[in-house]
Amino acid sequence: MTATTQVRTYTVREGLLDEWVRRWKEEIVPLRLEFGFSLGGAWIDRERHHFIWEISYEGPETFAERNRQYWDSPKREAMVLDPKDYLVSTDVREVTRVY
Repeated sequence: MTATTQVRTYTVREGLLDEWVRRWKEEIVPLRLEFGFSLGGAWIDRERHHFIWEISYEGPETFAERNRQYWDSPKREAMVLDPKDYLVSTDVREVTRVY
C-alpha cells in the first residue's frame, strides 16, 4: 500500500477563519482520524484568509474511496457542517514526499 497525500488550501470567508479552525479541530479532525486518515499539520495565513492542511491515507482502499466513505458516513452528515458556508475556494494538490 502506498500512502496518498494531499495538501489542501482553502480560502475562508472573511471573518470566519477562527470559527472554521475551531470546527475543523473539534469536528472534522476526530472523524478523519476515525476513518484512518492521518494529518501532517495545519496552518493559517491570516493575511490571505487561507487555511492549509495536509491529509494522507494509506489503507486497503484508495484515497478517493475512503474519502467518499467519510463524506457518506452518518457521523459526517450529523455534523451539519457545510464547507460552502465557510469556504470561498479550495485548492487540492496530490503530492509525493521526497524527503
